[in-house]
Amino acid sequence: MIQRSLVLMKPDAVKRGIVGEILHRFERSGLKMIAVKLVQADENLASRHYPDSDEWKTKVGQRTLDDCEKYGIDVMANMGTKDPLEVGGIVKKWNMEFLMSGPVLAIVFEGVNAIERVRSLVGDTVPTKASAGTIRGDFSLDSAIAANRRGRTIYNLIHASGSEDEAKDEILMWFKEEPMISYKRVHDDLYSY
Repeated sequence: MIQRSLVLMKPDAVKRGIVGEILHRFERSGLKMIAVKLVQADENLASRHYPDSDEWKTKVGQRTLDDCEKYGIDVMANMGTKDPLEVGGIVKKWNMEFLMSGPVLAIVFEGVNAIERVRSLVGDTVPTKASAGTIRGDFSLDSAIAANRRGRTIYNLIHASGSEDEAKDEILMWFKEEPMISYKRVHDDLYSY
């Protein structure tokens, strides 16, 4: 099944100068780059990129609270609240600030099971949980405890669409109505799909 997935190389990947190495991994896996651009996200784009639903905020907030408890971080001193919904709102703000902190390389990849393939190449969202051999496992330098103690999001190099619906929405958000480039790679005939 041919799919499209949005990948964002976040400001930490761009500023560290490792986008070429990361891009190489996606291309080597057989994924085809069909759109790419360097973007400086503004507040509107950053806000739309991260969900604003209570469900998302509560889930993210609870995960953050769990990390704080696990690592002995004083939640009230660090976050000012123990309410998962409020903590999720704080994390969304941190995510937005980070996304706006520098250039983002936005890429649309296409290929067989592209969404699942991209996510397996990227690795776990929390870099310390990402397996060796994944992009985050090999290149990320951050952890949940370091981020929470500093009152910021985790610097994890990449965003990758989590589902087909999410990919469609995100591609439209980042590329609007811009055309995607269609072309054949040498292995397309071999694996004809």
